[in-house]
Amino acid sequence: MATIEASKLNRLYTWLQPGAPLTSEDLAALGISADLAVHYVRAGWLTRLTRGVFCRPNDTLALHPCLLLLERRFKGLHVGGKSALDWYGLRQYVRQQPLLHLYGWVAGHLPEWFTERFPAEYHRKRLFDEGPDAMRHVGPFERRSGAPRVSEPERALLEMLSDVGVRQPLQEARELVESSYSMRFEVLHDLIRHCRSVKTVRLCLQLGREGSLPWVAKLDPDALPTGSKRPWVYKSAEGLLVLKP
Repeated sequence: MATIEASKLNRLYTWLQPGAPLTSEDLAALGISADLAVHYVRAGWLTRLTRGVFCRPNDTLALHPCLLLLERRFKGLHVGGKSALDWYGLRQYVRQQPLLHLYGWVAGHLPEWFTERFPAEYHRKRLFDEGPDAMRHVGPFERRSGAPRVSEPERALLEMLSDVGVRQPLQEARELVESSYSMRFEVLHDLIRHCRSVKTVRLCLQLGREGSLPWVAKLDPDALPTGSKRPWVYKSAEGLLVLKP
């Protein structure tokens, strides 16, 4: 029995990459039962992060494999908004440890073992006409195999703009839009056409015009979901924001 347990432990350590958490389901796939997992934890061969989630003892968890695990728990989870823009090098302020903005299809709360290591916020957002298994312009970061899902820059820009008036300062949003010269018109146009938020569409067009961005000149407002003729008005500490059709 001891030989079998040692063989399973060796197989586990060979399979488990440093910095990566794993679940009870992963252990079961390696032939490690729940009782044996408890034995490994008590013996100091595994560390229990929370119920059903483990890692190597004294291991420093890495962000990307942790995000891959969360993708299995939260339908549609991906790095988006300001965080995705930051990953692509589009940023205004350098922060020592910026808040990670995660979006998904369902309501939920990030586990403490994750947020203790990676300050983050998760928000249920259904900004576009799409399904959780076929999200528009979301894919593995830099199209690398085994990378976490992240919004492409154009989608990230719209996700960030959708948070204006909620948790995103308008001035920073304006500065980020001013830096968006390299946005691809075809991708941005596809996303805006399928955007469910009139505020987001109007804000994108208005800030794009203010910054004289090359992509905004190609967008035809009459063919976009800009809503009724009534203005969208928002009052904040930064002043009054009026978005016309």
